[in-house]
Amino acid sequence: MDITNYIMPELLLIVPVLWVIGKLLKEADFIRDKLIPLILGGVGILLAVCWVVGATNHFSVTVVFTAVTQGILCAGAAVYGNQIFKQLRKKEGESKDKKDGN
Repeated sequence: MDITNYIMPELLLIVPVLWVIGKLLKEADFIRDKLIPLILGGVGILLAVCWVVGATNHFSVTVVFTAVTQGILCAGAAVYGNQIFKQLRKKEGESKDKKDGN
């Protein structure tokens, strides 16, 4: 199975862009962690809509649906990729919520 069966190859650049934006949002003190996937979803949709509408040179329901779907898939790939990266870096026996507050 190839990821390009689901995400347009032209839009794959959105995934690392969202990953970087997610890292920046994680460092921001005024944004709660649970909101980051929603923000990334919105940014992914916005970027995909801009590209798809610009590339097709017309605006229709099908174009918007395609762009929204592609934006959601890109955001999902970015969040999923980040979670895989974090899990692979986690040391054996390290718990999700530490009792010492660190």
